[in-house]
Amino acid sequence: MKTDISVTIKPEDEHNTSLITRKALETLSKKGIHTKEQHLSLVFTKKSIDARHGQVKLCMRYTAYIDETPPDQTTQSDLPIWKPATGSKQVIIIGSGPAGLFGALQLLEYGIKPIIIERGKESSQRKKDIAAISTKNLVDNNSNYCFGEGGAGTFSDGKLYTRSNKRGDIHKILTIFHHFGADKKILTDAHPHIGTDRLPTIIRNMRDTIISLGGEVHFETKCTGLLTNGTTVTGVITTHCATGEQKEFKGDAIVLATGHSADDIYHIIAKTAPHALEAKTFAMGVRVEHPRQLIDAIQYHGESVNGILPTAEYRLTAQEEGRGVYSFCMCPGGFVVPSATGPDEIVVNGMSSAARNSKWSNAAIVVEIRPEDIPQEFIQKATDLGCSALAGLLYRSWLEHTTKQQGKGQAAPAQRLKDFLEHIQSETLPASSYTPGLVSSRIDSWMPDYISRRLAAGFKDFNKSMKGFICNDAVLIASETRTSTPVRITRDKETLESPYLHNLYPTGEGSGYSGGIVSSAMDGEKICKKMAEVL
Repeated sequence: MKTDISVTIKPEDEHNTSLITRKALETLSKKGIHTKEQHLSLVFTKKSIDARHGQVKLCMRYTAYIDETPPDQTTQSDLPIWKPATGSKQVIIIGSGPAGLFGALQLLEYGIKPIIIERGKESSQRKKDIAAISTKNLVDNNSNYCFGEGGAGTFSDGKLYTRSNKRGDIHKILTIFHHFGADKKILTDAHPHIGTDRLPTIIRNMRDTIISLGGEVHFETKCTGLLTNGTTVTGVITTHCATGEQKEFKGDAIVLATGHSADDIYHIIAKTAPHALEAKTFAMGVRVEHPRQLIDAIQYHGESVNGILPTAEYRLTAQEEGRGVYSFCMCPGGFVVPSATGPDEIVVNGMSSAARNSKWSNAAIVVEIRPEDIPQEFIQKATDLGCSALAGLLYRSWLEHTTKQQGKGQAAPAQRLKDFLEHIQSETLPASSYTPGLVSSRIDSWMPDYISRRLAAGFKDFNKSMKGFICNDAVLIASETRTSTPVRITRDKETLESPYLHNLYPTGEGSGYSGGIVSSAMDGEKICKKMAEVL
């Protein structure tokens, strides 16, 4: 027989097999299962950290096999079978982020040819454009932290944790990532991550598999229009980013997996079918950066990490004046990075390497913004453009441009957290991971009061649960605006295609139906599976 059990141990006992076996036998006995060590086999399934109640513990989960041989753990039996695309059916996928790549792999399970259109460059060339943002203050509109092979997730922490358990098969997504090169630990860690240093290779391996099976990937190729026959989308118009050459791609269906930062795509849809868009809740705020050792000490109650415990994470939420204020994309031992997609804006984000060993830890702290919270001037501008759903997008763009005016090049406006709360200019700023540099700025004075006021209240609440969070070494870096899209591209609940643009299937973060690597990957799979069943 087999049964799932959990044992709690101290971090230093993680590899103490005799202790773990003894605790497993005790746990089984409490469940009324009595056996001896020689009849027991344990297969490790999940690890999580419990730092509550002033003491750090590891919760280790196992499948216990009693008088039974465990299955071979070295095989990847859950890995899909991908088929060569030898048939006549082909699907155009706009975007090579998680939704686009996993959607393409899903189509190959049916032998359907995916043709991926990606405005950015492949990952090795993309690295050079990303470096130029920090070294030369040059932002390439199509090749940056948001656009390019793998999407925004490629140069990020590579977090694979999601609460979207009902959206798809999380284990399948993790198994595929492991197959293409991710560490096996992602299959068992409670909060798995890959790391920005490893993700590009994994993404390239996915691309090579797609091409080897007959798929196509076209880099530096931007979608600039939709081909339509009445209300049916038959293909896309593209422009090569380097040469300006225009080309048409036609397919049996179009998957729109363009991510949360492709503003131009929303404008194209708004001109073609404005009712296909609707406003949704999003969030904006800042990045807060602390010394890593400080966050470790707070979360682990002063216990030393010493290579035993991972770099500490946190997740914070509060309700302030009827709106959520919360942490997002927490990057332990990470870096704050410039994520603008145009030269006239400043946008910040966070990332970590696999080791999570930088001197700093950071997180977005953002305020919930509902459609009714958007200032009237942006609603009017959107209405004048013929699509009121664009109001949040215009508001977001305005804050990104305002942030640029407060910075210098890509050097971002920043303020010590204590000074933000006291409404004073920071005379000096602490050392930071943000390589373009920081410019001292009264963020509290120019950030919309709606956001600034709630951020201040949220920080005070966070300090109650994480004493020491508010400190002189904590710095706010503006602005964090891309946690999610302000616009949803609507789709039918049953067919998953756009009800206003037939044959168009919105998916991933840009569609407004997912957020993060895993949920976007599952959404891309779901869309393409549904599509494959009717093609």
